[in-house]
Amino acid sequence: MKQTASTCLLLWALLAWMPVHAQDTHASDVIKQLDIFHQIYQTLDAYYVDTLDAERLVTTGIDAMLETLDPYTEYYTEEDQTDLKMLTQAKYGGIGSMIRMMKDSTIIIAEPYEGMPAAEVGLQAGDVLLQIDKTDLKGKTTAQVSDMLRGEPGTTFVLKYQRPGERKPREVKITRQNIKLPPVPYFGMIGQSGYIHLNQFTNDCYTDVRRALISLKEQGATSIIFDLRGNGGGALDQAVKIVNLFVPKGLKIVETKGKVEGIHSVYTTQETPLDTITPLIVMVNGSSASASEIVAGSLQDLDRAVILGTRTYGKGLVQSIRDLPYNTSLKLTTAKYYIPSGRCIQEVDYKQKRNNGQAGAGSNEASADTVFHTAGGRTVISGRGIRPDVEVHHDTLQNIVYYLSNDDVLIKYGTQYVQTHQRPASVADFSITDADFSEFRQMIIDADFSYDRLSDRRLQDLKKTAQFEGYYDDAKAEFDALEAKLRHNLAAEIDRHEKDIRQLMAMEIVKRYFYEAGTIQEGLKQDVDLQRAQEILANQAEYDKILGK
Repeated sequence: MKQTASTCLLLWALLAWMPVHAQDTHASDVIKQLDIFHQIYQTLDAYYVDTLDAERLVTTGIDAMLETLDPYTEYYTEEDQTDLKMLTQAKYGGIGSMIRMMKDSTIIIAEPYEGMPAAEVGLQAGDVLLQIDKTDLKGKTTAQVSDMLRGEPGTTFVLKYQRPGERKPREVKITRQNIKLPPVPYFGMIGQSGYIHLNQFTNDCYTDVRRALISLKEQGATSIIFDLRGNGGGALDQAVKIVNLFVPKGLKIVETKGKVEGIHSVYTTQETPLDTITPLIVMVNGSSASASEIVAGSLQDLDRAVILGTRTYGKGLVQSIRDLPYNTSLKLTTAKYYIPSGRCIQEVDYKQKRNNGQAGAGSNEASADTVFHTAGGRTVISGRGIRPDVEVHHDTLQNIVYYLSNDDVLIKYGTQYVQTHQRPASVADFSITDADFSEFRQMIIDADFSYDRLSDRRLQDLKKTAQFEGYYDDAKAEFDALEAKLRHNLAAEIDRHEKDIRQLMAMEIVKRYFYEAGTIQEGLKQDVDLQRAQEILANQAEYDKILGK
């Protein structure tokens, strides 16, 4: 405890030696507040009735301080460094698999990654994890099991697991390795269009995107569909290099502006592009953020691509990692970025939110509705993410489909299916038959599946309000009639949403045979964004009109 107090005192002393001008009230206030913090901790350490946990108390204070800023500024303790490495490099030491907890509290393999240790030793989705070396996993949380599965590359452990349908547990020796998730899990031809799915902007994703683009052009692609939906961003330099694949050398793509002069940077294209002519559509959605928005927004500003989908997340803040003592780190927001038209795409002004409790939109320099223009004169708006040139409306996901997607019954059906069916030749050859659907339908009913029905909840709330206000007795007959009409009929609900449930089944099954790449391909079969993109690419006049040509 005294060591922590001494550290605070040393920090205060160092700050006291800083050259502070008499008029520099900010620097003076910093020293004052740090002195108060040090004195509070020293007093607590000396007089509080119980012995203090220095690490927990100080970490709590740090986290509380950072919560007043923005959600992207985070403190990483020494124990958190693995998570930080995974965040920045998309790799870690482990077995390469997603796990999840079932309703009976058992931990299962949810999805092994192709080519990774879990898949290489034969682990399958649905396998129940029983023991790691001599440690029984009963009662462990998913976080605890995940920590046990991770470790230094090259280390080994013995995993005991139970495969559904078998009486005797299995054991396998697994060697951990660096798990690097592929940034481009799938690319391929869809008709005459080349399709590229980019999951994340890792430190080397440009190479994968470039390789995919070259391959598709060699296969005769006459247009490119670049899918950034669900891509939360990552390395800024990789975003600039990917844009450079499609636009000439020497163009400004993004500019970062921060409080510190050294943070101000301008990123321009440095290489000869691969293709500045082939029609290009970039698909985005509300989960496309940060580097994804730089790519989509700059290609929109330069009139190089049609942006299609739904409005993006709106993250125009730049984070940097600063190393701290004792193997700790601080990921902090240091700047905002601005794309070629001059607009900032940041959605929420966190400073304004702190001041008045409301989420303000846009940057400090421009309001959310400030108009900017693309290179060709098209109007674009600042401060609300990237608004697509072509907005695609999607059907609302029904409650029953949402709850089924997270229920054990779907996992169990997928496991059962794989054990009783031959592997399909390809994703294209796979489909859910009427017999498959009937089997799953009955499985849902037999499992006594239930979900939170919004209509029933709203009706019960209305009944309570009517009883409170004294109207219920007079309207009881009407309430009873409405309740009868809304009475849950699970079989009818399943049949009503058969199309969506079939796709849910297909995705669960395909991932077991073809991993993530297969899941993406299966999802494209009924993808309304993709269908609209293909319509536009098939009509050159419409494509040119959207881009103002």
